[in-house]
Amino acid sequence: MGARGGGDTGGREFERVADALRSRMVDGVYPVGFLLPAQRRLAEEFGVSRDTVQKVLKELKREGWIETRQGSGTRVVRTQQIHSPTAGGRPVTLAPLINRAFERPEITLDVFTLTSESLDAHIRDQADRIRAGEIAPRSIRLRMLLPAPDHPLLYWRHQDPDVDRALKRRLLDITERHTASLRATLRDLPAAALEIRYVPVSPTAKVYVLNGTAVLHGYYQMYDRVIELEDGREVRTRDVIGMGAGLTHYVTSEDPHAQGTVFVARTRAWFDSLWESATG
Repeated sequence: MGARGGGDTGGREFERVADALRSRMVDGVYPVGFLLPAQRRLAEEFGVSRDTVQKVLKELKREGWIETRQGSGTRVVRTQQIHSPTAGGRPVTLAPLINRAFERPEITLDVFTLTSESLDAHIRDQADRIRAGEIAPRSIRLRMLLPAPDHPLLYWRHQDPDVDRALKRRLLDITERHTASLRATLRDLPAAALEIRYVPVSPTAKVYVLNGTAVLHGYYQMYDRVIELEDGREVRTRDVIGMGAGLTHYVTSEDPHAQGTVFVARTRAWFDSLWESATG
């Protein structure tokens, strides 16, 4: 995902800047090797203090997005890799795939995810396109499956019960913030509907079903890292690469036996079966 720091680093301004920079790296605006703007310029752009920018960069470095070398500045070292049959072997990012999905008159999105962080950013981008008159869908229906809040996860666990509870609360705060943002964004759009259901599972992959004709699938890769809690304590735990997770893009074709067609059909059936067994 990765999960974020607390204290001053848990404030809304911190989260806003961190989310924006992650989105730029995921969408290829800041590709691998890109030299980030100076801290002063970032502070001016986002209207925050240099101290906030420094804390954001520290967190992104912990998550493995960037690295800083003396005299060379801060460079991007990780982005999202998507393998797509529609790209002719070239690298592709998530933004154009979501853009294409939203150019249909009737849009359906079925999503199985850990926190909805990535989805929130992309839906806000599409809302901006709608308000600007670039696209005009007649309807938008989003069904989202999330892990049940009381279900133990494989990630963010700790042998200290107090730390374990703090890590779980932190994850729930991230999820609640982004689902609230999704609800607010879609509430302002015509003919848009969002339904969220919860399943007692620990997601090992994220899945997007786009308009019933394409699937984006990516495994959550776990790794060890240090997370800062709200009280300033730093603890080592298992996190996952979520927003930058590698994805595979499957699309249907006229051939009913083609790999993409079969995978999309099976994924739709799997999602529907999980959706019916989930709780609202």
